[in-house]
Amino acid sequence: MDFHEYPDREMMMLRVAQRIASELGESLRANGRATLSVPGGTTPGPVFDTLSGVDLDWSQVSVVLNDERWVAEDSPRSNTRLLRERLLRGKAAQARLIPLFADFPAPETAIEGLIDGLLPHLPVSVLLLGMGEDMHTASLFPGADNLEAALGADAPSLMAMRAEAAGEPRITLTAPVLRAAVRVHVLITGAAKRDAIERAAKLSPREAPIACVLDQAQVHWAE
Repeated sequence: MDFHEYPDREMMMLRVAQRIASELGESLRANGRATLSVPGGTTPGPVFDTLSGVDLDWSQVSVVLNDERWVAEDSPRSNTRLLRERLLRGKAAQARLIPLFADFPAPETAIEGLIDGLLPHLPVSVLLLGMGEDMHTASLFPGADNLEAALGADAPSLMAMRAEAAGEPRITLTAPVLRAAVRVHVLITGAAKRDAIERAAKLSPREAPIACVLDQAQVHWAE
């Protein structure tokens, strides 16, 4: 991994947003389209705020979450809700959102249709990931029920995932999709996550799922 340390979080968020905007622009110029995949949670919010005002041809950009909780969009736990509030506004409101949720009782009953909706937008042009202190990324949690299958080279692009640490059932991009991304960034903050990602670099993806992308990732860290 290439490790980038910043003097403070504000500078890191700005620099990461600028880097992503530049890479999306490169993909648009080369291919006429781009796909951006981003995490949920509050950490990347400042990156989204900056990106939403960037002058790009957002109408040719598809946006997909790394993962989603199996909850309706009006739930405060919905990653899609956060994405609409922080990224898909301003100039970026023209981007196309690729859904990872459908109104079915469980992710397994909707996953085929969601995969069909995602496949035309792969590979991901720019992938932004987060990481938990347990070294999970997306919803690839250590000990999750479908982790081993999701790490396999023949995994479908999306899989349902359940883990004690996850709370609700999740739907997640799988390791082959993450590894196939053209550009990979990991955004983390705090001493505990720096320690975790340094440990992950020495572990297997089964033990530390973030390890599945570290050989190609730009890791961005600030205290």
